[in-house]
Amino acid sequence: MTNATLVTEFTLMGFSEVRELQILHAMLFLLIYLGALLGNLLIIALTTFDEWLHTPMYFFLKHLSFLDLCYISVTVPKFISNTLVNRNSISSLGCISQVFFVVFLACTELALLTGMSYDRYVAICHPLHYAVIMKRRTCVKLAASSWLSGGLSGLLHTATSFSLPFCDSPRIHQFFCEIPQILRLSCPDNYSAEVGALAVTSSLSFGCFLSIAFSYIHIFSTVLKIPSVVGRSKAFSTCMPHLLVVTIFLHSAAVAYLKPTSACPSLVDRLVSVFYTVVPPTLNPIIYSLRNKDMKAALTKLVRRSC
Repeated sequence: MTNATLVTEFTLMGFSEVRELQILHAMLFLLIYLGALLGNLLIIALTTFDEWLHTPMYFFLKHLSFLDLCYISVTVPKFISNTLVNRNSISSLGCISQVFFVVFLACTELALLTGMSYDRYVAICHPLHYAVIMKRRTCVKLAASSWLSGGLSGLLHTATSFSLPFCDSPRIHQFFCEIPQILRLSCPDNYSAEVGALAVTSSLSFGCFLSIAFSYIHIFSTVLKIPSVVGRSKAFSTCMPHLLVVTIFLHSAAVAYLKPTSACPSLVDRLVSVFYTVVPPTLNPIIYSLRNKDMKAALTKLVRRSC
């Protein structure tokens, strides 16, 4: 029998035990966080105040930017503050909150990206019916269902993960509280509930992936039929950034959650988590929005108005 322990505080091991490297990591993450903050806030402002951007596509982009702001703010500021004060602990309540919000926002992002792929599918494959299909009410329902499904997933995983007794030292080999690392600390043969929750979420995620794949198969088949090279190029430039975001997000999250967790994760294992928690919120404004001509025009108008 292994004795279970009551854990009131967890230790986040981060990326390195060398103080100079810790400071370097904190500065790098601070720059990334400020860039993500600026980019996403700018998108929210432009899509809110520019009437030309009050369309379904930019409605979803505004939700995605707000979600990304919350997503990156759950993990990165805590890591930066802990590193700068040379402290690597997090309270049990803080760890529970991180797990809930990471799962909540990650699942919401996946559902929202699925809704955005459907929006692109309708815009390219059924342009004449776009205004009828993608009405304001439809967009609100898709966004609301994304947030609701993410919240339910967060509650499910948090409840199953922290209902388990812990039998190992509360040292998390990660820069934030991550479910695979939490399960590694739990007593053997006691996490069947979380495995079941992971199976449910994986099934839903796979369903989202199939929906996105279905949308893009139809999108690409339609685009290839466009006689104009300029028209094909414009359509691909609209879709490829979204597909890139989805690929990075899904692949890194699948690797982090589905592969076996080692007793002492490597640096590569920790970097994988960066790719689904830090990279998407940072890259989304760059590859999905700020390179868009409409966004550039709206930004130019905003700058002229402020001057």
